[in-house]
Amino acid sequence: MNKLYYFSYGSNMSSKRFLARVPSATKLCVATLGQHQLRFHKRGMDDSAKCDVLYTGNADDHVIGVIFEILATDKYVLDSNEGPGYEEKQVSVTAIDSKLIDAFTYVATHIDKSMRPYQWYKEHVLMGAREHRLPDDYISSIETIGTIEDTDVARIERELSVYRR
Repeated sequence: MNKLYYFSYGSNMSSKRFLARVPSATKLCVATLGQHQLRFHKRGMDDSAKCDVLYTGNADDHVIGVIFEILATDKYVLDSNEGPGYEEKQVSVTAIDSKLIDAFTYVATHIDKSMRPYQWYKEHVLMGAREHRLPDDYISSIETIGTIEDTDVARIERELSVYRR
């Protein structure tokens, strides 16, 4: 079967969340995308911010994420979950063992710098970062991101229920 490498840098880093969406996925490794910054500025369909990898061209900037291997036949599930406001981008990332890996990811096309994520969304990102043991300073930088309250209790429950399974 044909397999693809997907670079996940935001809420999809959480294996529990990602596997609920794409059960064929397997974690390959932690990897770094150079010359990009992690931003919470993609306008979500729920009027909150989602993650993006913003190209800066600065050699000091990087985004740490997870490479998942998925079946090519399951990519449509990921495409539909990412929805409008993202487009696919081919990237070359550096694995922890310095090996270069070509993968696909999604970059934001609908940006609003004034937006903030819901707390539950940021929690997905942090759960994945901690699960894959990303560096403490990287996790700390995510923790500093301001959030907004989601008044949709059912959505909060639905989003966080994946951690209680």
